[in-house]
Amino acid sequence: MAIDKNLIDQFIKVTTKAALSSSYLVGKKDKISADKAAVDSMRLELNKMNIQGEIVIGEGELDEAPMLYIGEKIGNKNGPELDIAVDPLEGTNFAANNLPGALSVIAIAEKNNLFKAPETYMEKISTKVNENDVIDLDFTVKQNICNLSDYLNKNPENLTACILDRPRHKEIIDELKKLKVNLKLITDGDVSGALLVTEEKYNIDIFLGIGGGPEGVLAAAALDAFNCNFQGRFLFKTDEDKVRAKKMGINDLTKKYELNEIVTGDSIFCATGITSGDLVRGIEIQGDEFISETLVTHKSSGLKKVIKLKQNL
Repeated sequence: MAIDKNLIDQFIKVTTKAALSSSYLVGKKDKISADKAAVDSMRLELNKMNIQGEIVIGEGELDEAPMLYIGEKIGNKNGPELDIAVDPLEGTNFAANNLPGALSVIAIAEKNNLFKAPETYMEKISTKVNENDVIDLDFTVKQNICNLSDYLNKNPENLTACILDRPRHKEIIDELKKLKVNLKLITDGDVSGALLVTEEKYNIDIFLGIGGGPEGVLAAAALDAFNCNFQGRFLFKTDEDKVRAKKMGINDLTKKYELNEIVTGDSIFCATGITSGDLVRGIEIQGDEFISETLVTHKSSGLKKVIKLKQNL
């Protein structure tokens, strides 16, 4: 079953309104308020829609921020049953400090077709290459780079890897440097980081490392529409994490998930820029109007484009 194309414009409106609300707090050094503005706006817009939605990926548990919480029912209880993943403000630090790359993000699939992911970390890897046994979470960094190098017919020094600049990634970064791979180190925002493999214009061959589990699921929805490769493995550090995961139906805590296990069937993905970044430009207010850019994908119709809108405030 395909998700109704008529819902696309409505979901673009959801992320656009959330991005606009958050944009007023850009640079104010208050990530909690910027997040709350995006959350409140997103909830308001979703509840106007003719859908029976359930939040399966929420945000906020780790940040002690206002949540669109997992299990929350969304919509006016009419229309299609949908699983919804949200990150109303991806890159809270970017927004708080007026840095590039803050986004408002949502992904939608039909009921039971989107993985219910706990608020924990995930080891992940994404590439444009969608062949088996080229890239794999179970391979070493060197094996992945050598395989990718052979497959793309490029020397490692002509490859670029995107990775979060975190102490936990020191060994991976050191290995990539030893292999002479070019690095794009990002400080936050690993939804957009994972999506930089989708098009050659971004010049990223591989995204890897440990980031947020919910962000992994959101990225997977867009990567699926671009026919890219993605694998993820949740990392449960505490007993509390493990108990919560088991309550959500995750029995094998070490399982490596392929993309088609994270998102099945049709999906819609929208990411609206709050501050300008690699994927989309941020909100720009001009008098009594504003301009937004949203990366939109709809798997069944093949839609994959950035939609620019000029609207009244």
